[in-house]
Amino acid sequence: MIALAVSLRVKPGHREPFLTAAALQAESSFAEPGCTYFDVAADTADEHHFVLYELYADQAALDAHRASPHFAAWRASAAEHLVPGSLTVTTAERLLHHA
Repeated sequence: MIALAVSLRVKPGHREPFLTAAALQAESSFAEPGCTYFDVAADTADEHHFVLYELYADQAALDAHRASPHFAAWRASAAEHLVPGSLTVTTAERLLHHA
């Protein structure tokens, strides 16, 4: 299982359009066969900081996600709404899970 932890900051005045784009990205991603989890969270101390947590079955599923048309649309939206240089993506192997 491949986990992505994405941290980003949204430009002031862009929170609502960002959330609209993030909701579409989450819905589209979760519909992919290899995406098992997609969460969007807002920092409780900073309304412009968000964290996305995504799980993919394997590297092939992540590669398919990154090649999808909705990911290209997400990248365009991110370029419009995110603070330049604020996006960090950590790719990890999920080792433990507790539900």
